[in-house]
Amino acid sequence: MDKYDAVVIGAGNGGMVAAIRLLQGGAKVLLVEKHNLPGGFATSFRRGRFEFEASLHELNDFGPKENGGDVRALFDELGVTDKIEWTPIPDAYRLICKSEGLDALMPFGKQAYINAMEKQVPGSRKATEAFFELAEQTRAAQAYTSSKNGVVDSSYMVKNHGNYVRTGSYSVNEVLDSIKMPDKAKRILNAYWCYLGAHCDDLSFSHYASMVVRYITRGAMMPKGRSHEISLALCERIRELGGEIWFNTEAEKILTGADGGVEGVTLKGGRQIKTRHVIANCSPHVVYGRMMDKVPERAVRAANARKFAGRGFCMFLGLNKSADELGIENHNYFLYDTMDSVRQYELMKSIDTNRVQATVCLNRAYPQCSPAGTAMMYFTTLYMSDAWGEVTARDYAKTKEKVANIMIDRFESDTGSRIRESIEEIAVATPLTYARYCGHPEGGIYGYESQYWDGLNPRLQMMEHDHITRGLRFAGGYSMRLSGYSSAYFSGDITGRQTVGDIKKEG
Repeated sequence: MDKYDAVVIGAGNGGMVAAIRLLQGGAKVLLVEKHNLPGGFATSFRRGRFEFEASLHELNDFGPKENGGDVRALFDELGVTDKIEWTPIPDAYRLICKSEGLDALMPFGKQAYINAMEKQVPGSRKATEAFFELAEQTRAAQAYTSSKNGVVDSSYMVKNHGNYVRTGSYSVNEVLDSIKMPDKAKRILNAYWCYLGAHCDDLSFSHYASMVVRYITRGAMMPKGRSHEISLALCERIRELGGEIWFNTEAEKILTGADGGVEGVTLKGGRQIKTRHVIANCSPHVVYGRMMDKVPERAVRAANARKFAGRGFCMFLGLNKSADELGIENHNYFLYDTMDSVRQYELMKSIDTNRVQATVCLNRAYPQCSPAGTAMMYFTTLYMSDAWGEVTARDYAKTKEKVANIMIDRFESDTGSRIRESIEEIAVATPLTYARYCGHPEGGIYGYESQYWDGLNPRLQMMEHDHITRGLRFAGGYSMRLSGYSSAYFSGDITGRQTVGDIKKEG
């Protein structure tokens, strides 16, 4: 059998970063990917004369060189930053909720954001400043926790990150109420909640605050070549470091020994790879349900206790007029039925009641992303239940078209833009598409939902306790950093470094 120090299953964001960290630690590494392309969701595809971005709206926590964030620092360490051509996103978001008379364009930059909030909600400045102070303390505490691989000194945490400890068990809304954030300011500040897939009564303040402070203070970036450019850069770096990538290669089984630990991997077709270390860039439900014959009861209980987060629906439009001609003014729109995130979450459980969308026009960040005189748009919504699993094969195409029409009508109604008559290319991906493409249960694109007992803080602090099977760790949206591009990169960083430590302990 072929023998490697570690095998990484899945060339998604987390898996590729894990492979680089393993190689930088001196390991002999094989990365196997069932698709013929790297990246998983981090890719692009062509329809006619348009190259569409598959999933990335904007990369959080990267920032420009003079104000780089933690993702840029990580990419610098990985050796991939300069392999990618970046473009900045102009504004944070435009939030529209017609039922509540809300239309707010919010900028990047801490002071600019605070000033814009004060203009929208007079008297909100003090509370917004308090939020950013708490959020920055949260970000610093999480950076410390990650650097210690979750094994932290509790007395140091209390002494140096006291507010992080105090707010750690509270929801977004509970903390915002405690700092007396005005209701309208709360609604504007909470606009990003759909990017984490849990409503603000459940969503951990620490998780949400650390994301928002990174977005607002660092800005956001986009690779000119779409997220596929990042995936190609990571692949190139793996090969530069001597790693092997086998595409069109599906891992079917993770082999275990007498101690229950990893002993190898069986590929589709029967070829076996000998290794004592596997990093799985896929769902634990898939690994435990299909890939292992002997699974510890504790692992089964942990996976089954968790709740799948948002299932993705995306529509991609290639338009034969420019953004200016169509009246598309902004890069990133949030269109909500209500700014009560709990009520909105409930509406997103059903195909018949879900009308929310996050919509992007990449031309506003990178005008040359499509041919002159054209524009591209991506429309995304989430389903907070397995609603699409109930759609019959007979009704599938009709239901897909129905939702696509609702999205177009909603965007035109809320923004005043007229796009329908200019559609040249259209593609639609439902939860069934994502389940087929990446093998995610129920077509989930957000991993496991961030809840009180299973949010970012508990996962970071308990990540070593999730290491149940000797030699098996997880990276990507289902692991300790939860979903999202930045989170997936950091999960691969942590898991790769942890596995290097495991290998060294074995001698």
